[in-house]
Amino acid sequence: MNSADLRPAAWIPGYDGGPLTHRAGLLDEPLFWLGHLCSCAQSEEAEELLFGADYDAAGDFQQRLWDRGEWPTFTVPLADKHRLHVVYRTVADDTGTDYLLHHPDWDQAELLARDDGHFMGPGLSWPELVAATDNGLPGGSTTDPDARLLLLLPAFGDDEVPDDAVVRLTVALSARTSVEDPETLASALLEDQAAPGPAHWTTAGHGFPVNDGEYSFRNPANRFALSADRLSQVATALAP
Repeated sequence: MNSADLRPAAWIPGYDGGPLTHRAGLLDEPLFWLGHLCSCAQSEEAEELLFGADYDAAGDFQQRLWDRGEWPTFTVPLADKHRLHVVYRTVADDTGTDYLLHHPDWDQAELLARDDGHFMGPGLSWPELVAATDNGLPGGSTTDPDARLLLLLPAFGDDEVPDDAVVRLTVALSARTSVEDPETLASALLEDQAAPGPAHWTTAGHGFPVNDGEYSFRNPANRFALSADRLSQVATALAP
């Protein structure tokens, strides 16, 4: 695999942003993950478990990240040339992280979730999250399943997670962070989930997964939801 294969697109169709910059090295920084997972720690207990003694150091690291002129971008490849893009939007007074899904045949990428003060989501169910994590496809920012799991976790929301989810997240936290009690933290993060909170997923009446999240683009009852054909395309791209 050459270096060009690892770089995300210089631009993402339909997405006004940039300059998008490949920063895969950030995924090897334990402090990066503390800031990245911040929105998943909705309770005081989870926040204390996440940051611990590294609170100030993590804050400084994150501030330097947001102060950059470039937009750090990470990519997770999916089947049939679909790609999930995670973009750090480093705009003054409008910082945040966008989660987008794209395919070369699509006119524009679909925004699945937004992690900021005007959060939107969830965009991924647990089975979809795990499928993207474990597919092992090359050509993205990392093939490491632990890094992928943590990278996509803020876009996830699901009120039904399997019994082994805590173990799975514990392994990822142990591998990628220096938190003192990864198992307890994993339980807390899966209980809190990201800012939009857990959502219930179903295929009833649609034939493809949708959810009931109040802030989700994948809830057809929302006025801002994706159209039915787009919802179907997204579900197909993310199918486990």
